[in-house]
Amino acid sequence: MSETPLAFMIATFVVIAIFFVVDLFVIGRRPHVPSTKECVQHIAFFVVMALIFGGLVWTFAGAKPAIEFYSGWLTEYSLSIDNLFVFVIIMSNFAVPKVLQKYVLSVGITVALILRGCFILVGAAIIQRFTWVFFLFGAFLIYTALKLVMGGDEDEEYHENGLIRALRKVIRITNDYDGEKLRTTENGVRCWTPMLIVFLTIGTTDVMFAFDSIPAIFGLTKDPFIVFTSNVFALLGLQQLYFLLGALLDKLVYLPVGLSVVLGFIGVKLIMEALHGNSLPFINGGHPIEWVPEVPTWLSLAVIIVSIGTAAIASVVKMKSVEAASQQ
Repeated sequence: MSETPLAFMIATFVVIAIFFVVDLFVIGRRPHVPSTKECVQHIAFFVVMALIFGGLVWTFAGAKPAIEFYSGWLTEYSLSIDNLFVFVIIMSNFAVPKVLQKYVLSVGITVALILRGCFILVGAAIIQRFTWVFFLFGAFLIYTALKLVMGGDEDEEYHENGLIRALRKVIRITNDYDGEKLRTTENGVRCWTPMLIVFLTIGTTDVMFAFDSIPAIFGLTKDPFIVFTSNVFALLGLQQLYFLLGALLDKLVYLPVGLSVVLGFIGVKLIMEALHGNSLPFINGGHPIEWVPEVPTWLSLAVIIVSIGTAAIASVVKMKSVEAASQQ
């Protein structure tokens, strides 16, 4: 159940909707390759907006939901960086012109947020009715954390999902782009352009990443509004981050380690919560295990900041040492 006033939630959704309409139909109609200065300015803007939004949540709903928002936003933002690797591969595989890539990312991220919203609503409904699902979420996050540490999460190639493969079989798609158009005429026949496939590919592929990130945020808060807004603010600056860090992603060598610590911690936290509110008959006779401690929200935020911050700093130090060694 949300602790945030309904009026504040409605106002938030209205502002978010207006932003995406302007981004898609006003800014998006001016295709261009963002400069480094523009990317930095946009990323700074979205970070500041997230900090301000967290402050507003604190004002209208209290300290606990605000800290949950900051924790979820930092976790989602960190996990979303991995999306950039796949976005680079998708853009390359579909030969998306550089000048159209910002618009493609805007639409793809909008599709992703709509799909994630559905995912969050379903997840929240399941959690409210079946507390034991925390055991599954927790185990999955710990498994994901181990995969990150061991390198099992690395995939150099993009593979089309079933939805995209099925779509190719039932509709006519041209080989060439026609600007931002989804439909064009080829040899007198109306066809879809590859832009449709790219939009759906980015949107649906991003949802695959949500199977890691959304359970992680549900480990920090049970409020669907906080979960969704954490996703929104994390994904808003992703397109600028794509252009700014595209060539530097492989140099964040310790980021997987930092992410694994965060996911492992949240996984353990979820299992502890499941034990604390246990109802499974084969565990403690179906009764809650009262002695299991509850992890405070501030500790979750501290672990996230320290883990990701340390990984980022260590990656920068490593990058500089490698550059210095190569110059000798």
